[in-house]
Amino acid sequence: LEIEKPLYSLCKNMHMCSCRPWLCFWILHSLELLEQPIPAAVASEVCQFLAHCQSPTGGFAGGPGQHAHLAPTYAAVNALCIIGTEEAYNVIDREKLLDFLWSVKQPDGSFVMHVGGEVDVRSAYCAASVASLTNILTPKLFEDTTNWILSCQNWEGGLSGVPGLEAHGGYTFCGTAALVILGKEHMLDLKALLRWVVSRQMRFEGGFQGRCNKLVDGCYSFWQAGLLPLLHRALFKEGESELSRQRWMFEQQALQEYILLCCQNPTGGLLDKPGKSRDFYHTCYCLSGLSIAQHFGNMDLHHELILGKDDNRLAPTHPVYNICPERVAQALQHFHRLPSGDSNTFLSFFL
Repeated sequence: LEIEKPLYSLCKNMHMCSCRPWLCFWILHSLELLEQPIPAAVASEVCQFLAHCQSPTGGFAGGPGQHAHLAPTYAAVNALCIIGTEEAYNVIDREKLLDFLWSVKQPDGSFVMHVGGEVDVRSAYCAASVASLTNILTPKLFEDTTNWILSCQNWEGGLSGVPGLEAHGGYTFCGTAALVILGKEHMLDLKALLRWVVSRQMRFEGGFQGRCNKLVDGCYSFWQAGLLPLLHRALFKEGESELSRQRWMFEQQALQEYILLCCQNPTGGLLDKPGKSRDFYHTCYCLSGLSIAQHFGNMDLHHELILGKDDNRLAPTHPVYNICPERVAQALQHFHRLPSGDSNTFLSFFL
């Protein structure tokens, strides 16, 4: 497995691309799910590259010299946490990161993606994720954010990008995961959300669609299936006594069949659906969804359902951050030794 090839080719072929930290994250996370070690020299070069993507005003940009943006900030922080070395952690300027988060916070509790940019629920998730992982989360920073996210849950049960629009898998995951980080997921209409998301798994294909009346897409293997561990935890906290202690509330085997039989390119990589091209995005999120479908619970209560041979087994992924749980625990331990915000990280259920 030539792991250096795609990482190095990005710099040559995508110099002006605004998603380069995302490409680092997608590749590194795919490798950790496949339990492939990242050579120290490669990890160090990724750290150096992401340091060049860090804006002087805080946060990370899509490439060196570009404006800071919440999406590549999320991707860069996740990539650095996957690497998990002192060099990686030290890349993150926490003080300036907090300044950047304040610069994109809006009076109604929402966040814009970048200064002067658009508002949607992805930005609230990206902000909450990086703030909690790096221990700069404060109640003041996320004041009114809960209410704004709750206003995105519509009559369907899922969440939309902004209030009043159609429920969508990616936005629903982002809004729900942000509320989990903030400890407010119980304020959602959990039963309506559960009905909506389980209805997105298609009976024939086994995969998930992102919206009602849309085709199945491999990437929703994570964005939709990743919601089920979050809902399982939330309903467990609400006292639901009928919850399984061995399986999530979706057809895990059917999703594995769709990913393994329909989403693999014969020469490597994964894809949206048969007939589509492979790419790093779908490789990452198909593998992430496959991991969710294979693993139930946490380190204390863990059950596996592996379709096919043992070689199909992936490492578990954390359903809130979508990096491996031990990397989440390691990052939290590191950053909680530093001066803190007021984050009271919750995630023992998932670790």
